[in-house]
Amino acid sequence: MPTVEQQTQLPQPAREEIRIEQVLAALGDPVRLLYVRELAKTPTVGVACGTIPLPVTKSTRTHHLRILRQAGVISMRAEGTRRIACLRRDDLDALYPGLLDGILGAPH
Repeated sequence: MPTVEQQTQLPQPAREEIRIEQVLAALGDPVRLLYVRELAKTPTVGVACGTIPLPVTKSTRTHHLRILRQAGVISMRAEGTRRIACLRRDDLDALYPGLLDGILGAPH
């Protein structure tokens, strides 16, 4: 029987299904990169989707978060009506050591 966490986890690629070209494409957008940089500063338990301010509409935010999730950069889970986003740092560091730190530390 699945746990509550498994039941509320939104679809995302397994670690072995994450592809570098999708990760780089997802992080290549300035709004998504801004979101990931801010998410990296938060606790590993995640934050509600609307917590991090973005210069886009709610529907556009949803689109950007879906792209990040489908690329394997973030995971999302439902908690009631809220969606909680977490950076998949462990998975990305295991697959592409140093990549995330390099991208997040880049000045521009």
